[in-house]
Amino acid sequence: MAKAKVAIVTDSTSCLTPEIIEKYNIHVIPLLVNWDEESLKDGVDITADQFYARLSKSSSMPATSQPSAGEFVELYEKVAETAESIVSIHISSELSGTFQSASQALDMVDVPVELVDSRTTATPLGMMVIEAAKAVAQGGDAAAAGSAAKALIGNANIYFVVDTLEFLHRGGRIGGARRLIGSILNVKPILTVADGKVDSHASVRTKKKAMKEMIDTVTQNLAGKQPRYIGVIHSSAPAEAAKLAASMVDQFSNAEVIEADLTPVIGTHVGPGCVGLAYSL
Repeated sequence: MAKAKVAIVTDSTSCLTPEIIEKYNIHVIPLLVNWDEESLKDGVDITADQFYARLSKSSSMPATSQPSAGEFVELYEKVAETAESIVSIHISSELSGTFQSASQALDMVDVPVELVDSRTTATPLGMMVIEAAKAVAQGGDAAAAGSAAKALIGNANIYFVVDTLEFLHRGGRIGGARRLIGSILNVKPILTVADGKVDSHASVRTKKKAMKEMIDTVTQNLAGKQPRYIGVIHSSAPAEAAKLAASMVDQFSNAEVIEADLTPVIGTHVGPGCVGLAYSL
């Protein structure tokens, strides 16, 4: 059987649904959740539902780590059996060492790899991956697929409401939201990812008001524009996410709407009850 021209690789923080992964034949390398002497592959050894159920009862806290360069080599070599080249798109290098591990693997494999630092994570990363996969489906080569992904850098944005900054603070991913720590008990922070890092957008007194502020912000940002994608993501908050998705579908009927659970690795850093809204132009 002839090899495909290009294969797409990403990591588990892209929060892509199984249906999208299968539709575009995307290869996903899992990050790791390290918990009570166990090292669990994100979305493979522990699902989102299992993770949040365990988190609600556990007296210990999980940590996360990136896949090793060796794991990337193993995946790239496997993918190379059926593809001539690879486009590998990953979580911001400011948030994880995953991109660095992928970079280290490049010199250890014979297959050409186009490596993309998304400068983001979660659904905006997933949107870049889908755009790259669509470019391949339309006959594009690795350069075209890489360019399609990179075109969304700066044009794929995310806002998310967290119940507490405790998890981001403990995991060292709090970035520009650090200034909110002093009022951690009194606010529901709305955060974003800017310049590859987590940053503060606003802080509101209640979850309901924070959700409204998040929707208003995205609606204002998209005024007079037609987004290609709208993403709704959550960590163990399905009812709030469903309501948010319905609102977005009403406002942007032509956009491709992606709904997904935040994976255990991201859940480690945002905690339960997080709801996010993403879009790309």
